[in-house]
Amino acid sequence: MVETRIKGILLAGGSGTRLYPMTQGASKQLLPVYDKPMIYYPLTTLMLAGIQDIMIISTPNDLPQFKRLLGDGSHLGVRFEYCEQPSPDGIAQAFILARDWLQNSPCALVLGDNLIFADHLGELLQKAASRSHGATVFAYQVRDPERYGVVSFDEAGKAQQIIEKPAEPPSNWAVTGLYFYDARVSEFASRIKPSPRGEYEITDLNQIYLEDNSLHVERLGRGCAWLDAGVPDSLMQAGLFVQTIQSRQGMLVGSPEEVAYRKGFIDSEALRNLAKKLKKTELGRMLAEIVDGPPV
Repeated sequence: MVETRIKGILLAGGSGTRLYPMTQGASKQLLPVYDKPMIYYPLTTLMLAGIQDIMIISTPNDLPQFKRLLGDGSHLGVRFEYCEQPSPDGIAQAFILARDWLQNSPCALVLGDNLIFADHLGELLQKAASRSHGATVFAYQVRDPERYGVVSFDEAGKAQQIIEKPAEPPSNWAVTGLYFYDARVSEFASRIKPSPRGEYEITDLNQIYLEDNSLHVERLGRGCAWLDAGVPDSLMQAGLFVQTIQSRQGMLVGSPEEVAYRKGFIDSEALRNLAKKLKKTELGRMLAEIVDGPPV
């Protein structure tokens, strides 16, 4: 059973320059991925791990939009806190901004443009969330590893090194935008110095755990999908992926309402009320069928 004290951080900052001009008028994480805002997908990832205390970090301009969309989280049986990131100074900065809120709790961090899908994802997340010591990251094989933080392994399959956007990648295993850390994370993050590009790199934080011999790397193999929807091509691919799964298999992808119900955060009556608010949409119909079954 996952301890409820683990907290979650959803990092939804940045200027979204790779998606200009779409993001000149709205946050990247509010763009649609098929039938839902992008932020719903990483949010459900945290919820699948059993996390109910979630801090959303974004820019001063975009934070009010997330508050309007998500509220305080009570309708989903979770608790949202909001925090400003005045400038995009790197992923690891999130643990400094959230230090007082974390109060030495273990936590998970997910990037706001990441979509991870797998039948056994819940089990993987529960396993990572239940570790009391060290960090857990997830690796995924890609054709263009030079775009990502890359992890290489020794002959025994143990993580050997992590390099941020290497010109000559030592492997094709990219580290996804989902991370689990123990209670030492804010302390470790405070040791990091800005990189040559002026950012507090998450790879440097992971390197500290690697040198501490407490970094666990879970490889996502066949049957898993990881999509970073931060550029136009991948944004479209993510939307098509969700549309295909939902229309062909009748399974929802990235629905915080469904996950809240499946995890026991809300009851059937609460889900029924959420479905009614979406009754003019296919999403609303699918939510209603989860609680009441298909219409006779």
